[in-house]
Amino acid sequence: MNKQQRMNKLTLSAISMSALLALSACSSDNKAVEESAAVNDAADTSVATVAETEATEPMSEPESTEAPVVKEAVGEEATAEPEVLAADAGAKLYESNCKVCHAAGLLNAPKYGDTAAWSARLTKDKETLYMHSAKGFNKMPAQAVDGVTEAQVKAAVDYMLASVN
Repeated sequence: MNKQQRMNKLTLSAISMSALLALSACSSDNKAVEESAAVNDAADTSVATVAETEATEPMSEPESTEAPVVKEAVGEEATAEPEVLAADAGAKLYESNCKVCHAAGLLNAPKYGDTAAWSARLTKDKETLYMHSAKGFNKMPAQAVDGVTEAQVKAAVDYMLASVN
């Protein structure tokens, strides 16, 4: 492959990647998909033009191959609604995740129902306890990961605290 063919291939690859990223980022919005398709069509035309120009002219600096950024106007602000959990959400999360450490006291975890072990943690406010449980603290890993929400972690903490009150 000569230098000119490599440049053509590189240009086409860059334009294709840009179009693919634009399409994947906007796949749920039909208007954005149409705009991305238009950008892709324009890019294909410019590649053909570049290829024809390079065939007749000596090698020069390549033009920018970046596709224009499509920005969408957001008409409504996203409002965060509190997550509605089942009454036994805390117990379910405790049984599936928390029980591993809190039943046996692994890594100095306060045991379920052990008032003395939990009293040291309750000297701080509950919000700190919720945050440490969700984000992780000292030896305790973050629990609000892999599809587990902070609201579910909070429910599990409340479930464990109910055993010592």
